[in-house]
Amino acid sequence: MDNQHRAGGYDSLQINRDGQAEAFDAIGAHYDEAFPNKQGQVLAGDWLIRSLPTGARVLDLGCGTGVPTARQLVVVGIDLSGGMVKLARECVPGATFHQMDIADLRPGGPRELGQFNAVAAFFSLLMLPRAEIPLALLTIRNLLVPGGLFALSMVEADVDDFSIPFLGNNSRVSGYLREDLRAIIAEAGFQIVEETSYSYATAVGVPPEEQIFLCCRMGFSRSGSMRISSVGKSAM
Repeated sequence: MDNQHRAGGYDSLQINRDGQAEAFDAIGAHYDEAFPNKQGQVLAGDWLIRSLPTGARVLDLGCGTGVPTARQLVVVGIDLSGGMVKLARECVPGATFHQMDIADLRPGGPRELGQFNAVAAFFSLLMLPRAEIPLALLTIRNLLVPGGLFALSMVEADVDDFSIPFLGNNSRVSGYLREDLRAIIAEAGFQIVEETSYSYATAVGVPPEEQIFLCCRMGFSRSGSMRISSVGKSAM
């Protein structure tokens, strides 16, 4: 079954975004204050810079305030939160930002932005229920030119559309254990080129979360190599 047909699975999925955008509208600039250390995101952005040709088009899915990715790369950013899009336009006036849902960009969907050399999705796919994440990955494939690049991050957690308190608001999140995340990415047709992980404590007294960053290339090859490393751990 081709990717375009499979991404059309959105038609049979009941999408529920209730409260998601409103939570980030309320959080606003406090997001960057709560997450000042974005080393993994910066390094993944650096990988895109090294790997992309001059003038490459990059889509930032769930761009938030635009920091740091839109300052590293020339991007088109999208976010469900109108408040975040407003902040992004203020923080990175040279970039282009749109308020929209990733589902809007599915094949045959209501919005069209063309194709991109790379897509970045830093902590944005975790805002989707698990049933939708494979469809979102297929949408991303459809947005990429052949051989395009994909950089993403997720928090390692075995949860599905789970409501959590987040910076004074409630938000629903999903996640995977590391091996399951790798399998989902491979099933969508991406080769993982580099993998890094970081333990990050969002607040004093709160157990640290494990943040996983994957740098991928479209087109899976079982003979491809993958470099895996963790901060504070030896690379394997």
